[in-house]
Amino acid sequence: MSVNPRPLVGISRCLLGDEVRYDGTHKRADDVLALFADEVEWVPVCPEVEIGMGTPREPIELMAHPDGVRSGNERVLLVGVTSGEDWTERMRTWARDCVDALRPLNLSGFILKARSPSCGPHGVAVHSTPNTGRGLFAQALVEALPDLPVEDEERLRDPNVRDGFLKRVQAFRKP
Repeated sequence: MSVNPRPLVGISRCLLGDEVRYDGTHKRADDVLALFADEVEWVPVCPEVEIGMGTPREPIELMAHPDGVRSGNERVLLVGVTSGEDWTERMRTWARDCVDALRPLNLSGFILKARSPSCGPHGVAVHSTPNTGRGLFAQALVEALPDLPVEDEERLRDPNVRDGFLKRVQAFRKP
């Protein structure tokens, strides 16, 4: 059995330049990709496309749960901005299944799209509240794999964050 010479790192597909965003565009992060180009092998994921949202599509957002009694990320809903369509359970179910499918790959890290209601690892606006949260896929990922190094592309532009992330990815790598 051959061992991949580079660690596998998950990444939001829009950051690779795939036109999967709600408006049919991408958010290719050339600067971040160039920093890691020779260091890792990418494993692309786009939760919104994977749960059946088209491209282009209605934008989605996190909203406070109306009963307000649930805990953690259970207090939020993932809804269409205009239609109010509730994507929450479809995303949570898919995210759990996706993390289960990624587990045997032995990922060494994950780079997520900042502020995305599905992928944002922190600081995602939760509308109707002054609070921020975590995107639903990001939440499932960090709950299932709490030690996995996870960052967003914006934070990785900081040399200290980037260097620390790469060190954690190398240390997390399973032979």
